[in-house]
Amino acid sequence: METLTEDQKMHRQIAVKLFNHVWELMDNPNRSLEENDEMIHSAHASRYHWGEIGTPLEFERGEWQISRVYCVLKRAEPALYHARRTLQICLEYEIGDFDLAFAYEAMARASLIAGEIEECKNYLDLAYTASNSIKEEDDQKILLEDLESIQSQII
Repeated sequence: METLTEDQKMHRQIAVKLFNHVWELMDNPNRSLEENDEMIHSAHASRYHWGEIGTPLEFERGEWQISRVYCVLKRAEPALYHARRTLQICLEYEIGDFDLAFAYEAMARASLIAGEIEECKNYLDLAYTASNSIKEEDDQKILLEDLESIQSQII
């Protein structure tokens, strides 16, 4: 295993801390405007720090989280941008399993927010298909629950 420099350790620690902080903020249904801003800035900052220390896996997971933040805030354009980056990184680096399925989930969710229902349905289909390749049963369950939350919003 590679030994990390102090600078690399700092980037990793900040990236993880911010990533987890974003989840805490997303889970709060009563966020203030300031907390919404904090959630956006924390997600981007986490992705920045992963960019300094991480691998394509962390890059795409950071992009996925940013897309989810913008979906939560009903901001279609940045949600779509970061969902596309998530999928692009997965395809470019041949990242599959859970991550590819969630890249399709991000595209479906962001398309729904953008009002692009046919695109949403297309990406839902791809996500459901990709779910069959997820090795861990718990990961598959999480994905299927998230897909159902999108499916239930399609009119």
